[in-house]
Amino acid sequence: MTTDTAIKQIKCYLLTLVPELSENTWNDFLQRVVVKEYKKGDFLYKPGTGCNYVTFINKGLIRSYYLLDGKEIITAFSWEDCYYSDYQSFLSRQDAKQYSEALEDTLVLNIHYNDLQEMYSKHHDCEKIGRMISENLFMVLSNRNSSFQFDTPDVRYEKFLKDCEAITQRIPQYMIASYIGVTPEALSRIRSRRATKK
Repeated sequence: MTTDTAIKQIKCYLLTLVPELSENTWNDFLQRVVVKEYKKGDFLYKPGTGCNYVTFINKGLIRSYYLLDGKEIITAFSWEDCYYSDYQSFLSRQDAKQYSEALEDTLVLNIHYNDLQEMYSKHHDCEKIGRMISENLFMVLSNRNSSFQFDTPDVRYEKFLKDCEAITQRIPQYMIASYIGVTPEALSRIRSRRATKK
């Protein structure tokens, strides 16, 4: 993927959020955004390092996870045409508490915290985009928290298949198991029950 293609991709995405995006805002954004590539297995962030960027994923796949007593607890998967950041670290300006790892070769566009704050103060349409992305993130996190409180593992797996349809074949089963909060063996039983119902 070329830089020009990556730029066109993010512009199309932003226009779906705010069709009235002004050329002034877009040109200012272009002066601040930076293209970066990660190889499979590279870390974007680790505990003890600060997250200074909001990232638009042009190509690839990223997972977020904690280590608890040496066990990986996966909290999120992020892939093409979405924004990614360790938002807790980004917004608080404190060190990250989780790992962010590229599961595939990944191409992203980064904008720095300071640049984003300047964009918010200068451009109303940029502020609107930030609000819409934040609201979407809140809904994703809220739905995930509710699912862990009220849904069975079988239902959580069904929701994963629906919400993450684009990446289900790109993620190892043990990572899916961690994401929905079960052991790999329990996920195998869930998959067997699901296959039997078909």
